[in-house]
Amino acid sequence: MSITNKAEQLKGIRQYHIDLEEGDIGKYVLLPGDPARSDMVAKYLDDAKLVGHKREHRTFTGFYKGVKVSVTSTGMGCPSAAIAAEELINIGAECLIRIGSSAALREGIHIGDLIISTGAMKNEGTSKFYVPDSFPAVPDFELTRTLLETAEKMKDELDFNYFYGINATDDAFYGETQEWINKLASLGITNIEMEASALYTVCHMRKKRAAMICAASANLMTNEVVYGKENVKLAEGWDKEIKVVLEAIAAFDRQNR
Repeated sequence: MSITNKAEQLKGIRQYHIDLEEGDIGKYVLLPGDPARSDMVAKYLDDAKLVGHKREHRTFTGFYKGVKVSVTSTGMGCPSAAIAAEELINIGAECLIRIGSSAALREGIHIGDLIISTGAMKNEGTSKFYVPDSFPAVPDFELTRTLLETAEKMKDELDFNYFYGINATDDAFYGETQEWINKLASLGITNIEMEASALYTVCHMRKKRAAMICAASANLMTNEVVYGKENVKLAEGWDKEIKVVLEAIAAFDRQNR
């Protein structure tokens, strides 16, 4: 075995970064960036247990409508998200869904609105270790369709608007200039975040499913931005996206039994 084949070396043992092993997680795993958001998801799971917390990776496992579901925080950025995805897949994850925050670039999207990704522009370095630059980063079609269908069914009950489109995955939060933001918007990019393209790439290469739904934290084209105080509408959006994702998982699991 090659010493560089790290995934194979970790087969059947406790994973190095997330500190989990086979049996700790369900095949459905939600991936927020912030460890505190793992606790938010756990509130909606039956019999939720904290099964691991090492570095930025905080994991709970429980059940939603009888389906075993886990949530593992990835931290910020593609390198950390890719490591978490690889190790989760190594111990049984089949469907990985990123949840969290994203800045909107389309007029009409407001803080707290939900955005479902249909593809990602790879403005990051992690995916280059897996595939050529020209290779697309796209989520799983069936899982994404289920997210869209579930959002449509729940939008009136939970009182939210949702949008979908291609997002940009950027590496440098503070390196984004106004010229860069304008360029992305001119290309029809719906929103910017920092993990999706690496997640899609890893899951494609490992033959697993990936998707993403985020709450809008700001709109960089309309200057609807909240800094220096609590972003109440964003927190409400996090809560709603969690409810949508869990219902989507229950529906997806029924469809694929």
